Amino acid sequence: MPLSALTAPRVDPTPIFEIFRGSYATELLTAAVAHFNLFGRLAEKPLTPAELGAALGLAERPLTVLATALRSFGLLTAEADGRLRLTDLAREHLLPGAPLDVGNYVGLAASSPGVLEMVERLRTNRPASHESGVAFIYRDGIKSAMENEAAARHFTLALAGRAMNVAPLLAERVALLNSAKLLLDVGGGTGIYSIAFLQRNPHLRAIVLDRPEVLKVAQEMAEAHGVADRLETRPVDMFADELPGDAAVVLLSNILHDWDVPECRMLIGRCARALRPGGQLLIHDVFLNDALDGPLPIALYSAALFCLTEGRAYSAAEYRGWLREAGLTPGEVVPTLIHCGVLAATK
Repeated sequence: MPLSALTAPRVDPTPIFEIFRGSYATELLTAAVAHFNLFGRLAEKPLTPAELGAALGLAERPLTVLATALRSFGLLTAEADGRLRLTDLAREHLLPGAPLDVGNYVGLAASSPGVLEMVERLRTNRPASHESGVAFIYRDGIKSAMENEAAARHFTLALAGRAMNVAPLLAERVALLNSAKLLLDVGGGTGIYSIAFLQRNPHLRAIVLDRPEVLKVAQEMAEAHGVADRLETRPVDMFADELPGDAAVVLLSNILHDWDVPECRMLIGRCARALRPGGQLLIHDVFLNDALDGPLPIALYSAALFCLTEGRAYSAAEYRGWLREAGLTPGEVVPTLIHCGVLAATK
């Protein structure tokens, strides 16, 4: 009997992910206190993000990740003109030399491996490397673990642990029109999101686009779920190869957060061109607040993404700007599970 991709979990696994990512709070706070003297630099006056980044020697992406986290901790806030200033909590307890300063206590972790690694990531604005290449990203010129069969299988199935929980909710909460015949799943991994859509929409077929070694896993999953006759796997470089055209739906599920702003804009533009008129681009991802001040779990996930990829978490406002730039009309974010939501945009 084929497996079902439409069975939602009885118990929400979100708390497990929040605990797993909690270490990034320690690393970011300690880096800010003990390595960058961030609170001391803001003692005299508020600074714009650009001014603070220059003072700390941080590029825009790492400064955004760090400042978003500190704002979500309640230690920084933004004035109406965007300048960052200390909150009362930070001024009383993290200002160097203040009577009730606890910075030296936080600094006890300054030499821990995780903190030192975070400082290196922030200063270099580069993801951590692995012996077999960068684990979760791939494009021409980047050595990637996704080109090695064993590593690709390991990482693809590991990432699918979350996807298998979330896919039933995504397929349930995005109602595809009966006229929708083709779904393109860009960077689709195991294809589990496409499989859920196929099982819910018998009129639909899907093409999962990814690297060759990853697609071996997707083909196995399609066969196990009884949809191999409607799911095609096609190897592509999503930054360079032509995407199949005339799609009713293009899905980017947890893809854009792996990339920096220029790559995100490029991918959205390429996906928009692959859509037929009236088609939809679905961005399924996590979303920061539009003010970039949280939520805390997403700010910590953004730090994880920052350390492992070339990206970070983005806000719905950032995505909407890029979607409109590509000629699409975005809607509202619909929550799915494990901090994810789906933002649909129509061509």
